[in-house]
Amino acid sequence: MAAVRIPPTLRAEVGGRRELEVGGDTVGAVIEDLVDRYPALADQLYAGGELASFVNVYLGGEDIRTLDGLETPVYESETVILLPAMAGGA
Repeated sequence: MAAVRIPPTLRAEVGGRRELEVGGDTVGAVIEDLVDRYPALADQLYAGGELASFVNVYLGGEDIRTLDGLETPVYESETVILLPAMAGGA
């Protein structure tokens, strides 16, 4: 199982946990397993049935967009990091 690091903005949906162990051999499968376990995350991560453009996903310190996207392989010892972009300003 791979680990998924949960940012503070999403922790309420996962019972306050910072990191979770989930199954899946690709980034997409890991995220699907996470959402299957915590359905409230679906609204936070998906838009129109696809991963929302404002959700940044990192594996091994690299944005998955520069790798194979949701098809990027994930191995047991790796950690997927979810970072929804935040808007703000003055």
